[in-house]
Amino acid sequence: MPDRKKAREKAKKLVSQMTVLEKASQLRYDAAPVKRLGVPAYNYWNEALHGVARAGTATMFPQAIGMAASFDEDMMQAIGDVIATEGRAKYNEAAKHEDRDIYKGLTFWSPNINIFRDPRWGRGHETYGEDPYLTSRLGVGFVRGLQGDGEVLKAAACAKHFAVHSGPEDLRHEFDAAATKKDMWETYLPAFEALVKEAKVEAVMGAYNRTNGEPCCGSKTLLHDILREKWGFEGHVVSDCWAIRDFHEEHHVTANARESAALALKNGCDINCGNTYLHLMAAYEEGLVTEEEITRAAERALTTRFLLGLFDGSEYDEIPYEKVECREHLELAVEAARKSMVLLKNDGTLPLKKENLKTIGVVGPNANSRIALIGNYHGTASRYITVLEGIQDEAGDDVRVMYSEGCHLYQDRVEGLAWRQDRISEAVTVAEHSDVTVVVVGLDENMEGEEMDTGNHVGSGDKKDLSLPAVQQELLEAVTAVGKPVVVVLMAGSAIDLSYAQEHANAVLQAWYPGARGGKAVADVLFGNCSPSGKLPVTFYRSLEGLPEFTDYSMKGRTYRYMEGEALYPFGYGRTYADIFVAGAEFAEEPTTDKEIVIKARVKNASDVKSEDVVQVYVKILGSPNAVPNTSLCGFKRISLLPGEEKEAELRISPEALKTVSEQGERVRDGSGFVFYVGTSQPDERSVSLTGKKPVKLKFYRKE
Repeated sequence: MPDRKKAREKAKKLVSQMTVLEKASQLRYDAAPVKRLGVPAYNYWNEALHGVARAGTATMFPQAIGMAASFDEDMMQAIGDVIATEGRAKYNEAAKHEDRDIYKGLTFWSPNINIFRDPRWGRGHETYGEDPYLTSRLGVGFVRGLQGDGEVLKAAACAKHFAVHSGPEDLRHEFDAAATKKDMWETYLPAFEALVKEAKVEAVMGAYNRTNGEPCCGSKTLLHDILREKWGFEGHVVSDCWAIRDFHEEHHVTANARESAALALKNGCDINCGNTYLHLMAAYEEGLVTEEEITRAAERALTTRFLLGLFDGSEYDEIPYEKVECREHLELAVEAARKSMVLLKNDGTLPLKKENLKTIGVVGPNANSRIALIGNYHGTASRYITVLEGIQDEAGDDVRVMYSEGCHLYQDRVEGLAWRQDRISEAVTVAEHSDVTVVVVGLDENMEGEEMDTGNHVGSGDKKDLSLPAVQQELLEAVTAVGKPVVVVLMAGSAIDLSYAQEHANAVLQAWYPGARGGKAVADVLFGNCSPSGKLPVTFYRSLEGLPEFTDYSMKGRTYRYMEGEALYPFGYGRTYADIFVAGAEFAEEPTTDKEIVIKARVKNASDVKSEDVVQVYVKILGSPNAVPNTSLCGFKRISLLPGEEKEAELRISPEALKTVSEQGERVRDGSGFVFYVGTSQPDERSVSLTGKKPVKLKFYRKE
């Protein structure tokens, strides 16, 4: 592991030779060179949400929400390692050519571990879903893969956006996210704590909004009291881009740029993405900040560069450019996409059997869309395989594939001079002439994403409701009305109301934004080359009814842990082509509340289909006024089973899962009893109804 103490000493020595102006010049995301000391320019801004982004060619994995649906910690670590390898390969070549531009460094501003608390949030598909435990485990795996275990950091990860940040996008620069201490420590902070304490994440990015009155990028509570003092964070903090400018222009907590720069620096924001730190020297001259505070931030920033081996060289300097988009990496990306697919409904129509088909219809605005493959914060692939192309490749010469775009993604016509819904009759014709029709609908980064995304042309990127665009709903209804089998493939990064598809389609597959070659993975699942095995990392609500206002950060009524109604598709739900269930479960030894609990589950495949599935453990805490209303995920494990095979899965439950969070935000052990549900889904009635399987219950009572 990297020697932080030694790196810090080197950084201190180097910074001690700098003038105040030179030190201040190191605190911008585009750090200036200090040529007399041999310090080259360095740009801290790079992205790696699901592959090296915005810097040319790289392997593109499924969007983060899709990776989350895999419920696979080991795969997340492998993906992080691939991204770091390609990042190094690209950095090595860029450095040889003296290219120090944006998106060319090794400080990756990923992952986004905010909680997807509300399905309207446009950036939710950048996250790992709505559950803090799942987010923590996948985030830790991703960071460990990205940073590696060598003598230097392979790359530097960044946990963002700290904290309590999940929309609305159009208000984020001025918004105050008011959250109770209970909600903070029960939902919004656990993933950040895990990444800091367990994964030793090198950087943390502040959020645009205020949290309980303090702007996050200048919050003493968040950056000093919690991050540094309570959690012992030793890396550097970076602002979100131009967020410090918001202090005086939008939040109005300071009077000008000098005061904003001073507030951020004094409370622990080391690097400014933006230009407000250009005013640091003026703030220094006015006595608003001290040289010691500038020095401290510069030392933290330079420590990261020493930890990356950027001054002394490292074992990663010889990673060749040929590693970028190599076969091994591309295969992992397709495998990740396969594992991300969530089968929501199937009446036996899937998998498609080529020997029984003469013609397959493929319709819908996302069927042949490259944009719908990749989500936002993406790089460039050398080859894309859309869903249409994946189906064509798999069908081969023996099965005719007919195609119609069907409709525009959201506008009422494809051709500007045409009648409204100018492609819908063609889509109906295709369905009439096909044995089965695959309808590929959904969204893309033009419709859900970050405010001011380069591809975001509709509002702020948030959704107004959970409906498919009206033109797509019309298309779906027209095709199902033909009366032949219909398979719906949804490509979207968030919950969509699929009530009509659930009632009228023969099968429904959630494909997310599956990556550059995701169309191959979709085809593999549709034709049974592999069994779907993903699980929903978010709740698919029936409607927005019962959800609090988008601007209300209370968790009451939100997500599977607190919701009061019945979901259309619950968190943790997902079918396979096999019949896999937990046949029995037991504690490995007598459980107590103060040590790790080991559950041994017997998992059986009662079908003739090989498949993977995810064993999940949920806990219900009894006798505590602080317990969440429903259950909480506390363990999961992906398992592969051959036809007829039975295996034992061992799941380890942290004693922290048996604690509750008080109204004061304190983690307490106050439950009188604990019920564990061990199955392949949640224990809620809707999941049992959809799967026909009840989880195994284990219970014990506290003896103190």
